[in-house]
Amino acid sequence: MGTHVKNVTGTIHALDGESLLTPQILEQIVQAVMSALDDKALQDRRAKADTSVTSGVAQEQGEA
Repeated sequence: MGTHVKNVTGTIHALDGESLLTPQILEQIVQAVMSALDDKALQDRRAKADTSVTSGVAQEQGEA
């Protein structure tokens, strides 16, 4: 058995989306994205190091 709604009453608040992005919020977003990119680059380097063949520890330390 279904439900039938005859009348609906609600309140809608309109916001200016640009007003929510203050310079401080934008800076936080940029910092979060930069941090995530740094983490991804580190993960990529570690994955490459885990799957690469080298001449030994001395060579790996010389590249770091």
